[in-house]
Amino acid sequence: MSVAPAASGVAAVDDLSAFVERGGDGTASLSLLVNDVHCAQCIATVERAMRAEPGVLDARVNLAARRLHLRWRDGVADPGSLVERLDRLGYPAVPYSPATLSGADREEQTALLRALAVAGFAAGNVMLLSVAVWAGGSTGMADSTRALMHWVSALIALPAIAYAGLPFFRSAAKAVAARRVNMDLPISVAVCVTGVISLAELQAERPDVYFDAALMLLFFLLVGRYLDLRTRGAMRSTAENLAALAAQPATVLRPDGVREFVPARAVRPGSRVLVAAGERIPVDGDILSGCTTIDRSLLTGEATPETTVPGDRVYAGTINTGDPVTLTATATGDGTVLTEIVRLTEAAEQGRSVYVRLVDRAAQLYAPIVHSLALLAFAGWWGIGGLPPREALLIGVAVLIITCPCALGLAVPAVQVVACNRLLKHGVLVKAGDALERLATIDTVLLDKTGTLTFGRPEIVERDELEDGDLRAAAALAGASRHPLCRSVVQAAGSVPVHDDVREETAMGLVAGSGGDEIRLGNRAWCAVPRAEGDTPEGPELWLRRPGREPVRIGFADRLRPDAGAFVAWLKRQGFGVELFSGDRVPAVRSAAEALGIDAWQAEARPAEKLARLDALREAGRCVLMVGDGLNDAPSLAGADASISPAAGADLAQTAADVVFQGERLESVAVTVGVARRARRLVLQNFALAAGYNVLAVPLAVAGHVTPLIAAAAMSASSIVVTVNALRLGRGGGSPLA
Repeated sequence: MSVAPAASGVAAVDDLSAFVERGGDGTASLSLLVNDVHCAQCIATVERAMRAEPGVLDARVNLAARRLHLRWRDGVADPGSLVERLDRLGYPAVPYSPATLSGADREEQTALLRALAVAGFAAGNVMLLSVAVWAGGSTGMADSTRALMHWVSALIALPAIAYAGLPFFRSAAKAVAARRVNMDLPISVAVCVTGVISLAELQAERPDVYFDAALMLLFFLLVGRYLDLRTRGAMRSTAENLAALAAQPATVLRPDGVREFVPARAVRPGSRVLVAAGERIPVDGDILSGCTTIDRSLLTGEATPETTVPGDRVYAGTINTGDPVTLTATATGDGTVLTEIVRLTEAAEQGRSVYVRLVDRAAQLYAPIVHSLALLAFAGWWGIGGLPPREALLIGVAVLIITCPCALGLAVPAVQVVACNRLLKHGVLVKAGDALERLATIDTVLLDKTGTLTFGRPEIVERDELEDGDLRAAAALAGASRHPLCRSVVQAAGSVPVHDDVREETAMGLVAGSGGDEIRLGNRAWCAVPRAEGDTPEGPELWLRRPGREPVRIGFADRLRPDAGAFVAWLKRQGFGVELFSGDRVPAVRSAAEALGIDAWQAEARPAEKLARLDALREAGRCVLMVGDGLNDAPSLAGADASISPAAGADLAQTAADVVFQGERLESVAVTVGVARRARRLVLQNFALAAGYNVLAVPLAVAGHVTPLIAAAAMSASSIVVTVNALRLGRGGGSPLA
């Protein structure tokens, strides 16, 4: 959907309503792409102004994506008024979408490259003239010749400065019109002051002009901004790339058999969708016909394709690597799992950790401190140091440029975005903005068993001891029930016709036939199987009783995840305390604990007991990570210092957890903890780099040892160094469990 610009340059209110999301709690939200956001000072200005608007509950800016997320009380705040307020601040905004962002990035990169080319070409020519003047100074160049060289330099430099400086001048003009300051204002002042001083020196026929310095200043600033834009694009959230997949076409089979190509968002639940070999699946759905293999790595991080048959669920964004299949759409548009992943990832990236809040407070102090420092440097060198006003002014300009807080503003968001990006590739969704910060400090892990260390679904044990005829006979009854044990029987037996007259007896089992031909599949008592003394099964069981035959026992067990043992061993190697708390029966929990080497365990634990154990550990000074999936784990997941839940867990558990991982391997939990620790180290490194830059550069600038040209290069380099340092987190290593 296009957004037509209103007369004021902002989106029309009618167009905005289509992008507003309304929650069930009386709130509404909107994501906007905000132009001219370049630093932490910009973020602080935008967020402070939006939060001051009546009815606005929250306003958060993602610096990497220039995305502003607004949430307000529905009916109190008006989205059109909020966008107009942004425009008056000098930050024009449009509804956010990956296509809008890509287009804006391309336009900005093109404009920067043109300005960069002009600045570089002009600087090269002026530098040649300057070299001639410098060389001529030692050989007695005539004053008239030097003046001619300077006037030619001015004719080249002044138009080039006017054009190449437009990205900075426009932004600064908007800031001044809105009665605020931004990082482009001191840059614009520096460039203009250098040009004006040079022109004044030329008219006074003095030997020193700074046209080459002004152009090189712009050249370095433009190089820094262009590289900054490119590196932010490299670290930008994978969620934006995933969201773009929703725009792909889908092949819908109409009732008359005609194929219709429509956007994925236009597909309606219940429609039949044809997915050809090699195509990306456009919607969530159930396979209607055809068998194939599906690459689910986009969602789970596991590269091995999975075989799917009719009845299996497939998800948007995954790839059909086998034969063509037809599926029935169950969820489309905003209802797909892919869209939910995007929403959770974006929420995590826009979250506010303790580190981010510290940076925000520091950014608010930027303007008064820096401008006062630059003014004091100018006044001190002019009034006390005895320098001419033009030289003292250049020192003040250098202070303005070199103290720009870009590096500090990028220190945390850059790491946060790259970390979420890295984890998403492993099928891990970070839901809370400060989750990684808390995960980096844990020292104790509390584990649930069913659905966490195990798959949470019973499987037949000792399958080889069952005769195929017995298993098929049991499946002929089990196919009529959706009980987990019955579904396991059907899965193990394969395709078996179901008896026509199967009846289900509540809490007992299934029965077919009557009288002497009656066949039963159910519990021991209902099938009249006596229990021998000391016969206590570790897991659940079903009994098959048929006329004239001995009863057949079918035992089940909840199988451990394939890397559960390696995961627990890794936790111990890392020095974590490991405890197993489960609501399952004692034999099952004891067996799992012994198999995994966990000494501290408790079975039949109720939610209140898990919470009590959490409180005891925290009172002892421990920082606890809870890993669980069940409904009974939700209170513990919410109460722990940090929490992780598998995607197959209960909805309430996923809501309470800070992190959700997909797939069958616990390796994802280990990867998450490892990334959290690395992210914390990189954030501290970025803080050190940003602080070290200012500690070193500011005194040098105030002391007059830094020219505006050097200040521009140093300021641009500091931002790039911080961003590149964050990008190191994106380099994946091997499995931590190996």
